[in-house]
Amino acid sequence: MSETRFWIRRLSKTGLRALHITGIAMASAGILYQVESYQWQMWWMLAMATGVLMMISEILSSRLWLIQLKGVLTFVKLGLLASFIIIPESKPALFATILILSVFIAHGPAGLRHYSIWHRRRIDEKKHVKG
Repeated sequence: MSETRFWIRRLSKTGLRALHITGIAMASAGILYQVESYQWQMWWMLAMATGVLMMISEILSSRLWLIQLKGVLTFVKLGLLASFIIIPESKPALFATILILSVFIAHGPAGLRHYSIWHRRRIDEKKHVKG
């Protein structure tokens, strides 16, 4: 991959993540403090759209993402998010749990993020060597 392509890809992923975090931060205030939904709904849509785009990007980069902790925990976070509907009185605790999982997914050691729940060990993408 050329250096230019690398930087375009890297900055695109970082920009998408920045938009996602911004959407989450803005929408969460409205959700947690029961502000009228019209005031935070666009932020929520931004967060969900960018989240879906990041998931698609990860899956297209490596199908292993689906069985690695970084992918599995993303689906756990979505389940916790869906729990807002079932147990709305627990929104603050659920949201805090989602934030903590997000930190481990994004900043945890590679051995944790790349751990495969299927293989019960770290699984990485095989490097293709041109020979």
